[in-house]
Amino acid sequence: MHRSGFVSIIGKPNVGKSSLMNKLVGESLSIITAKAQTTRHRIMGIINGDDFQVVYSDTPGLLEPKYELHQAMMNYVKVSLEDADVILLIVELGEKFDETLFAKFQKFQTPIILVINKIDLAKGSQVHDKIEYWKDFIAAKEIIPVSAKTGENLDQILPAIKNYLPEHPGFYPKEELTDRSERFFASEIIREKIFLNYEQEIPYSCEVAIESFKEEENIIRIRSVIYVERDSQKGIVIGKAGSSLKKVGVEARKDLESFFGKKIFLETHVKVSDNWRKQKLRLKQFGYEN
Repeated sequence: MHRSGFVSIIGKPNVGKSSLMNKLVGESLSIITAKAQTTRHRIMGIINGDDFQVVYSDTPGLLEPKYELHQAMMNYVKVSLEDADVILLIVELGEKFDETLFAKFQKFQTPIILVINKIDLAKGSQVHDKIEYWKDFIAAKEIIPVSAKTGENLDQILPAIKNYLPEHPGFYPKEELTDRSERFFASEIIREKIFLNYEQEIPYSCEVAIESFKEEENIIRIRSVIYVERDSQKGIVIGKAGSSLKKVGVEARKDLESFFGKKIFLETHVKVSDNWRKQKLRLKQFGYEN
């Protein structure tokens, strides 16, 4: 008997969804920073065993949309929930039930496994108390307290998921790790460095496009463009005598070489695309599905 299915990782921004998926898949597929809303797309990570295939979907954090980019991000969540055979609903230790964002999970027929993350921060009976607290709000099949940071109890998640997967052949070839392209991961790695190197609104105003990706025998040559919304942001991203942009490029190249296992030649340029987050057509060009 072979079990296979789609598992959607859902939760508010910054609860550790991406960290969790990377640990469960064993690869750094989703970018991780301490800033909220780092994940903008639905990113699939696939793990296989002899008798199972789990297709995880890391999704953007649940939020009330303020503009078109947010709407596109929430559409990924909606589609992911429609596809899901199992929902991994992630909350963090100190989190409380949010009626606006979580009410819909009280009506779902799809099996929900509630994961309470960041238990490494727990004091006294806090973990037990939180498990009891969430039982009153979400009819989860199982509640698993974990720490994505330390790895505590992560080994309990896969066996729990397998209990609720339908009998089905694999949806992807056994050797596949993700449904995303190499260009996508190149742009995400560069975008992660932007989130790590700039403050306030800058990371949220940036989008990365890969204009060319040429793989040769010993090197990959990548030309990327960082789009910002205003001229003033362009100056900040480039920095004095290009110092800030150079730092992003150096850090991104190092991670790209680790990810692809090859030497990387990386070009980064900065261009202005006025208010791109609010323009449907521009979002489509950047790969967001409306």
